[in-house]
Amino acid sequence: MAHSVTVAVVGGTEVAVQLGKKGTASDVTLFNNVHDGHTTTLVEPTQFPEKMAPLVNALSMADQCLLVLPELNRVVAETIATVEVSDVPTTIVVGPAVGPAEVARLLKGGRLETAPRCPLDFPLLRAQLEAWTAPEVAGTVRVPLDHASPVKGVGAVALGVVRQGTLHAHERLRLWPSPKVVEVRSIQVHDEDRKDAGCGERVGVALKGIEADELSRGQVLAPEGALLEGIRLRTGPLSKSRYYRGNDSPGAHLHLAIGLQVVPVFVEEQGPEGGVLVPDRPVAFSANDRALLIDLSVPSGPRIVGQQAVLGVG
Repeated sequence: MAHSVTVAVVGGTEVAVQLGKKGTASDVTLFNNVHDGHTTTLVEPTQFPEKMAPLVNALSMADQCLLVLPELNRVVAETIATVEVSDVPTTIVVGPAVGPAEVARLLKGGRLETAPRCPLDFPLLRAQLEAWTAPEVAGTVRVPLDHASPVKGVGAVALGVVRQGTLHAHERLRLWPSPKVVEVRSIQVHDEDRKDAGCGERVGVALKGIEADELSRGQVLAPEGALLEGIRLRTGPLSKSRYYRGNDSPGAHLHLAIGLQVVPVFVEEQGPEGGVLVPDRPVAFSANDRALLIDLSVPSGPRIVGQQAVLGVG
């Protein structure tokens, strides 16, 4: 079993940097901590709130979430609304400027009302992180990619976390949702060469048969036939955010976040039993994967619409 965990640190900045060493940085920034054989990767949505995608990507990457409340403001409110409709197990980290009564009032009535809470105490948080591990998910290998770059003498290197199964060197996998098939030339886990990597481990994968500029966030390494793909998606009922004030009815133009894919989507149907969403390009998923809907043009309030399961294509 891999003693690894990926944790989204949202709501407050200057927290992840106290818990790990800075690594890959883009619109999300990764911080790494390796201690006594336990590896923690912390994901901070650096370009949120300017962009919504970093926040939903950080949550999609995570096994656990630290929702930090340094103070109460609009950014924190939108963060809370987004975390509330996600499925990520969440611990509330309360800063010294926020009182217990304020927290109770803010979270009342949502799933976070009963979430565990702790003070903003770094020794306590480090101990908590070391107690967490990623869940073991059986099945064929599945690795969503979050970053990629060319490496001299190696070629295209993709970064991601093994979310299901075991990744093996030299196996051939499809790069979903594209038709491209690539070979895993080599695997590194925190700069150590490995022949395989288990569920929950963060990997750097050298790929044969593709250039780095053909790789993008949201693509998934998985065997042929392991996933579904489509541009007309059947969905289950929408679990709407109680704070959303925009229009999600048929005809609306929103964004769909499924896995690490964030794409424009047209709402063709939406009702109590479910709906039909039409993204502007193919997306890859497993049946019943949870997706978030985002409204980037909402005139006021949080941009998160809600969550719904993607059942299939057609």
